Amino acid sequence: MPRAARHPPSPPRRREAQADAASEPLLSSFLYASILSHDSFERSLAFVLSNRLSDATFLSTELFEVFYSILRSKPDINQAALADIAAVRERDPACMSYSQALLHFKGFHAIQAHRIAHELWSRGRRVMAVALQSRMSEVFAVDIHPAARFGKGILLDHGTGVVIGETAELGDNVSILQNVTLGGTGKVHGDRHPKISDNVLIGASASILGNIRVGKGAQVAAGSLVLKPVPPRTLVAGSPAKEIG
Repeated sequence: MPRAARHPPSPPRRREAQADAASEPLLSSFLYASILSHDSFERSLAFVLSNRLSDATFLSTELFEVFYSILRSKPDINQAALADIAAVRERDPACMSYSQALLHFKGFHAIQAHRIAHELWSRGRRVMAVALQSRMSEVFAVDIHPAARFGKGILLDHGTGVVIGETAELGDNVSILQNVTLGGTGKVHGDRHPKISDNVLIGASASILGNIRVGKGAQVAAGSLVLKPVPPRTLVAGSPAKEIG
């Protein structure tokens, strides 16, 4: 079961970047621009995201202003991002440091870009939110509708191929591997996507379809097709998925 992520303090992130710059001089300018030149986590995050998502339409300087203004004005989004980066550091064995997650892990980047897109959607800036969703899909190969609701401490491990629909909801400390779909059945409109409770683990290439709930602490095995609600603290597997533990 995924553990609740602790919020990382700022000093380790900066110390890590300083150590990395000393050991890899070729990256020193990049590390300075991305982490060491910023006085807060939210400024670093806004800088990293704006540079990852910029193109001929989205200038990095303009994106930075949008991202930073939201992160600065919404402490709950900033705190959720801190919980997310702690989740990566604690639950992904391949992650060596907070700075590595901040700079290089596209699953983390996709979640933070979604949090900003969701805030834009909530403010009525839906054209911008959808444009950002489209750009996220191009860059990260992760497609999350900006209306989807996320808790904190979310881990997208690898991230590639994850699709999350408009009315989906994720609780706290959810872990999702690559190629997961939280989608609709195609048979209904309105509230049509899954509701994922706290501390759920969803294995690679699993599909959970329809307005069904996956209970707290449940696990969905890789490759499963889930069409019915999953009770708390159970393991389901297969196509269609059945309870096996």
